[in-house]
Amino acid sequence: MEQYDLVIIGGGPTGAAAGLYSGRSRLKTLILERGMVGGQLAVTEDVENYPGFESILGPELGQKLMDHAEKFGAETKTVEVESVDLEGKYKKIITDGGTFESKALIVATGSMHNKLEVPGEDEFSGKGVSYCAVCDGAFFRDKELVVVGGGDAAVEEGAYLTRFASKVTIIHRRDELRAQKILQERAFSNDKMDFIWNSTVQEIKGNGLVSSLVLNDLKNDRAYEKSVDGVFIYVGLTPSTQFLNGVLPTDEQGHLHVNLKMETVFPGVFGAGDVRAESSMQVASAVGDGATAAIFAEKYIAENF
Repeated sequence: MEQYDLVIIGGGPTGAAAGLYSGRSRLKTLILERGMVGGQLAVTEDVENYPGFESILGPELGQKLMDHAEKFGAETKTVEVESVDLEGKYKKIITDGGTFESKALIVATGSMHNKLEVPGEDEFSGKGVSYCAVCDGAFFRDKELVVVGGGDAAVEEGAYLTRFASKVTIIHRRDELRAQKILQERAFSNDKMDFIWNSTVQEIKGNGLVSSLVLNDLKNDRAYEKSVDGVFIYVGLTPSTQFLNGVLPTDEQGHLHVNLKMETVFPGVFGAGDVRAESSMQVASAVGDGATAAIFAEKYIAENF
């Protein structure tokens, strides 16, 4: 069983920043990531609000952050974490690629896209239903698309899709968007974007591929069908804490409870980034969380080992 000073679960901006700080502190550090480096950055087109970069591609920023961590000695492994054992002096992290032990642990697993949970969503996933404009947008050249949601991700990714689609319609359950004002201004001035307000998706229909949606007009209490070629869904995020199996206390959504040092109730176990309660869900704050968690993890190790 391999032993480390610090294991970080999650290879997004939070995990990479934590790895950078722990590596510079000369801690033997391991970052575990189940998928693509960068977390949500890997499926984000342009990032315009990360200090120091007027604009940078999400995947590029994610890779730069991880490269920086690796420069200072952080190791990375691509595995799926199945469970953790936090009892005892050393924490055990059980994965599909083996078990690792560490003096301290940082949970930086971020979040995953929510589903609509409507008929046809699972059936047409990858066949016209998508949760990633950057990944799938190019497959819909000159097609009519729908984006479901009204937050930053829905509006920003909807604008990105206009590079390929002939038309992008945002469907929102309210009568106004929740996205940042600058994103709203861009969307409203984009000739290829349209909006359907006070509506929800009841069903996704098709024959092999998506061909239409059944929408519910909440204001007039009526259902009707709309022809579409693809559906991109951005209706919020759920923290990726299922693997903890209730070992650490969470709120109803699954966010970890931590203090200002990013400490959980277990000594030597930290939670940082989108996975913690009351996160601002921004890349800049996620990086700050990772740095904070690593600094106090190093202090914990120095005092206890």
